Amino acid sequence: MRSLRRAAALLVVLLGAACSSVTAVAAPEPRGDGRAVLFIGNSHTYVNDVPGIVQALADSAGGGRLAVATVAFPDYALEDHWGNGAARAALAARAWSVVVLQQGPSSLDESRINLRTWAARFAPEIRKAGARPAFYSVWPSAGRSGDFDRATESYALAAADVDGMHFPAGEGWRAAWRQEPTAALYAGDGLHASMAGSYEAALVIVAGLTGRSPVGLPARVRLASGAVVGVSDALAPVLQRAAAEALAKFGRR
Repeated sequence: MRSLRRAAALLVVLLGAACSSVTAVAAPEPRGDGRAVLFIGNSHTYVNDVPGIVQALADSAGGGRLAVATVAFPDYALEDHWGNGAARAALAARAWSVVVLQQGPSSLDESRINLRTWAARFAPEIRKAGARPAFYSVWPSAGRSGDFDRATESYALAAADVDGMHFPAGEGWRAAWRQEPTAALYAGDGLHASMAGSYEAALVIVAGLTGRSPVGLPARVRLASGAVVGVSDALAPVLQRAAAEALAKFGRR
């Protein structure tokens, strides 16, 4: 976890400054020249730069370019973001097309209530920014694999509460494992995503945002940073079909 917290220092680049005051935070400027999409989340968003992969995949698909920005901190829930103020400053700074919200799996009763409560608090602010709320539902830790159903349900309920979109990334993982049980989607800590896991999540999100099928998207993409990331040519079609299946069964647009 220490390494993940150190990695969070990169968020200073995205935010312009890191502090708890709404007025002192410089709102992040979107990267790219398409529809402006703001991601608000935690390490499940910034590990492997999921927004950057989403942007690169959208650009590669043609006709659906995105400009992305991120406000994300380690271990944050939506309630923490509300109190911190950086996310609300970003919402107030400019117009957005979609705002993607993410916290932990939220499979327990109290965390489900927390997700739905704070999603409802954020929704009016998102609408004021001209955007539609969306929900990036994540996966439970490897030791709590029985929580997948409830995690997906929690995010689906939050999306329905505020007429938001639902991007069921955790269900993308499960669909991938049904095709390829050995796919290594968890990182070594059994909590965060491997690059393959983040690629799968990005496929679900980009297909949900653009309405385009994830099937046929490139296995590897170049991020705005210049880094080339992705998966093997053999695994990519499995993950793409899985993303399409998850969206068809659990997505909300």
